Amino acid sequence: QVQVVESGGGLVQAGGSLTLSCVVSGRTASRLSMGWFRQAPGKEREFVAAISRNIGYIPYADSVKDRFTISRDNAKNTVYLQMNSLKPEDTANYYCAAANEMYNLRYAGVYDYWGQGTQVTVSS
Repeated sequence: QVQVVESGGGLVQAGGSLTLSCVVSGRTASRLSMGWFRQAPGKEREFVAAISRNIGYIPYADSVKDRFTISRDNAKNTVYLQMNSLKPEDTANYYCAAANEMYNLRYAGVYDYWGQGTQVTVSS
């Protein structure tokens, strides 16, 4: 079975930076599209960013598009989320997910595998 494991969460001050990592096993990473989602307490899970398996489609949520960067290193079976200029409203549990398709990556329903989540807390 494909496993997805994210890491790198922690506590950071507003305006700071943090990089999340997501390692995929059980499948060659280049065959999978990857996405990041987040969920704050009492709120719905929301899309953050994604990168298709052919790296031809890289959507971002409007709230993060000027501050976050998603990238992937297929040789390491790893996807990254570089987060800059963090705001308190970025505080959430961040989830990495993998999908077999290359489209509709803004929607959680297209993803086949999910990580356990890593907590990001931004203090003001």
